[in-house]
Amino acid sequence: MRQKGQHFLVDRAIAERISQYAKLKGDDDVLEIGPGTGSLTGVLASRAARIFAVEVDPRLAADLRGRFSNVQVIEGDALQVELPECNKIVSNLPYQISSKITYRLLSMPFDLAVLMFQREFAERMIAPVGSREYGRLGMSVGYLCDAKVLEIVPRSAFRPMPEVESAIVRLKRRQVELEPKAFMRFAEGLFRNRRKKVKKSLAAMGCSREALAGLDSLLLERRPEELTPMEAAGLAASILSAFH
Repeated sequence: MRQKGQHFLVDRAIAERISQYAKLKGDDDVLEIGPGTGSLTGVLASRAARIFAVEVDPRLAADLRGRFSNVQVIEGDALQVELPECNKIVSNLPYQISSKITYRLLSMPFDLAVLMFQREFAERMIAPVGSREYGRLGMSVGYLCDAKVLEIVPRSAFRPMPEVESAIVRLKRRQVELEPKAFMRFAEGLFRNRRKKVKKSLAAMGCSREALAGLDSLLLERRPEELTPMEAAGLAASILSAFH
């Protein structure tokens, strides 16, 4: 059985390492997206105070209910249901919703996330500025989090076996000035016009000539993929009112 690109983790040792990476404590509230058959859920439940497990498949959700005393099963689509407050997020995310769920999770407050992604997606999250892989995702993650790929996971760790390798990513939340959703919208606007200079991208987003005149001219002459997350945040902070 597979839902929304989910490949179920069957390697217990990897599940244990994921929980260790998350540094779980007895007072942690943990959000798990796509618990599936519960192989990771059980490890998390043994180390944290509460687990909120969001599962879209009714049969899998029913099977999880009652198995662990501190696990609350939320049946529904993680892209649609209200997600509970938590201080940590630990999940083997379904490949098909990786992008959408990542942006949704980034908009939430949390301290630490340890997430499993398709390797290619994980590498885009930490892509260096100026590289072909650097884009809206890398800029957004780079501003909001300290991101690190901790481990490459072989295909054999899952059932059914995926066609690609996976990667475990740790996200430590930064203290930032800009509201996450606002910055991510800004980054999206920049990379909608990736090949244009930043000044043209900002103009296309509705930034006036007067507002552009007050910005760093050197940054305006670059292309979006040449901006560091912090440089983009500086521009966004200066002109954010133009996007409301």
